Amino acid sequence: MKERAAELKQQRKGAGSAETARELQACLDAISGLSGTDSQIAERLHTIVTEEAPHLDPKTWYGFPSYARDGQVIVFFQPASKFDTR
Repeated sequence: MKERAAELKQQRKGAGSAETARELQACLDAISGLSGTDSQIAERLHTIVTEEAPHLDPKTWYGFPSYARDGQVIVFFQPASKFDTR
């Protein structure tokens, strides 16, 4: 919940390309914070989404890497290290 509150607070601060760059960096930081196969899968997912759906905006959702269109999360990665399932 704290991660989500921080994300919402950050969204209210910025606008335009600066906000987009900040959200991209937050997504990449979330991916780099993963370990093992979770990191490899998240990196590959990021590559696939950015190549095949460049119109989706990278961001974080509850601290997880995610991709949204018009503010609605379409795809997110849930690491198996935090949960027993992906």
